[in-house]
Amino acid sequence: MPNPSTIPSLAAAAFLLAGCLTAGAATLDDVKARGTLNCGVNEGLLGFGMKNADGAWTGFDVDFCKAVATAIFNDPAKVTYLPLSATDRFDALKTGKVDLLSRNSTWTLGREADLGIVFTGVTYYDGQGFMVKRASGKTSALELDGATVCVQAGTTTEPNFIDYFTTNTMKYTEVSAATPSEALAAYSSGKCDTITSDVSQLYAEKAGLSDPGDSIILPEVISKEPLGPAVRADDEAWRLLVQWVNFALVNAEELGVSSDRIDEAKASKKPEVMRLIGTDGDFGTKLGLTNDWIANMVKAVGNYGEVYERNLGVDSKLGIPRGLNQLWSRGGIQYAPPIR
Repeated sequence: MPNPSTIPSLAAAAFLLAGCLTAGAATLDDVKARGTLNCGVNEGLLGFGMKNADGAWTGFDVDFCKAVATAIFNDPAKVTYLPLSATDRFDALKTGKVDLLSRNSTWTLGREADLGIVFTGVTYYDGQGFMVKRASGKTSALELDGATVCVQAGTTTEPNFIDYFTTNTMKYTEVSAATPSEALAAYSSGKCDTITSDVSQLYAEKAGLSDPGDSIILPEVISKEPLGPAVRADDEAWRLLVQWVNFALVNAEELGVSSDRIDEAKASKKPEVMRLIGTDGDFGTKLGLTNDWIANMVKAVGNYGEVYERNLGVDSKLGIPRGLNQLWSRGGIQYAPPIR
């Protein structure tokens, strides 16, 4: 039994919690009223977020925007994309220009503590690396002493490479660029000996070179770069919804529920599948959605594995092996809490 003296403070806490949950419904209500999800994406990064030849947005991060839109509207087309640079992405989120940032951004303590944003999970486990010209003969990042390094300003990439060179007592000259394309152009023209970025981005940039075979990505990974979607920190209900979109895609792959097996899944009597697909429980309504939201979402965009392979996998233009992004049950570290 609580101490009587604590009852007022407990009541106050309950009142504040209720207020937060009520306020937290604002973004979902705004999105529904607007009829479209405003999603911040990359300005143009192969495999993650860019317009194709037909002018349609495609990519791993773009598909996450589509998944959230489908969860809400049962329509992956109800997304308005806002291409954002590395320097303006978080301001666009904080000021409400976008409801969701899905733009290969690294989850860090500083960003959450300083910017008033929260990350909703890790959709892609990445790390920073280096790319060099094959003719240089370099086979290790530890051979880059004295190198001129191309790097994009305003990203975690910049302090990471400086830390790496300092730790290994190597000298460097920095060539800072405002955008990935500027950094790549400087590297291509020979203004720097190496370009550094997330390994996933290096794969994309290498694929875009006139002769990809002339460059190699060195084996060292010098940082942890957990990439994921972010939302404003003042909306707990919206954070919860976006977080569980991520978890649902991973759980769907683990349970074998894919875009071409939705009808089979709906007929399943397996409890985990029934909860996932919405034939048992009311987990959708708890998030302000219909109970079949995951079934709709997976049918429209696929499960996590389908999204990965389509945009980044070994048969895509990038050809990136799953690695850490494989399911935990298959040797990776992608792991989602259960729906129950």
